[in-house]
Amino acid sequence: MNNIRHHFTKHLQAVEQEEHVRILYACESGSRAWGVHSEASDYDVRFIYIRPVEWYLSIFDKRDVIERPIHSAMDINGWDLKKALQLIRKSNPSLLEWLESPIVYMERFSVAEQIRSISPLLFSPKSCTYHYLHMAKRNYRIFLQQDQVQIKKYFYVLRPILACQWIEQYRTMPPLEFGVLVERLVPDGSELKKAIQHLLDRKKDGGGTTYEPSMIPIHRFLEEKIAYYDKAADAMEARQEEQDDRLDALFRSALKDVWQTNNQPLQP
Repeated sequence: MNNIRHHFTKHLQAVEQEEHVRILYACESGSRAWGVHSEASDYDVRFIYIRPVEWYLSIFDKRDVIERPIHSAMDINGWDLKKALQLIRKSNPSLLEWLESPIVYMERFSVAEQIRSISPLLFSPKSCTYHYLHMAKRNYRIFLQQDQVQIKKYFYVLRPILACQWIEQYRTMPPLEFGVLVERLVPDGSELKKAIQHLLDRKKDGGGTTYEPSMIPIHRFLEEKIAYYDKAADAMEARQEEQDDRLDALFRSALKDVWQTNNQPLQP
């Protein structure tokens, strides 16, 4: 893990130098963060960055995303802090997942921790459930309508549906780890759990890209839950309260802390 962390630190340093930014937080967001990866799985690195003060003092809208071409099984891209805070304000699940990733490559200053402290107050069960429901419906339609299904595609539907269940039951952001969702939400000894375990075993053994006949217990479960959350999502509550002043203060504080601090080499 230390070698991987060092490898990504070098890439993040290059991004800082090329883009004239400071990276505040970087993590894994894909199958490795879910705990369903194989040795051949790609790395999906996501980060939050901040630009110098002058960049924000403009009458023009500017690009607030940094993307790097995918190469060597590595996908790296990030969002500007201002964009990230706007998305947190809307209880954006993708960003909330980044902040709770079990694999953190780098965390600098206190920005990520400050966002974590605010995010429960902004968490919206309704909007997050709709996010995961739409993801599940789209992926089910695209990937699971054939007689033969690629193993890894099941996770693209199972995880968002289990996330909907988690939100309904606990009214909190679901954990990123797929195994935690299954352990807490799928009954032991059930036909469904046995089918999911089969998928996990095949995926971790490197068989994620192979095709198998449709797994009836999983399809039955997914169809039932998609239909259920189509009706149940609207009844869930929205976010708890506004935190606009705190978000503004966090942004200003980050600008001051980052750019008044002597530039130091990026640490893992």
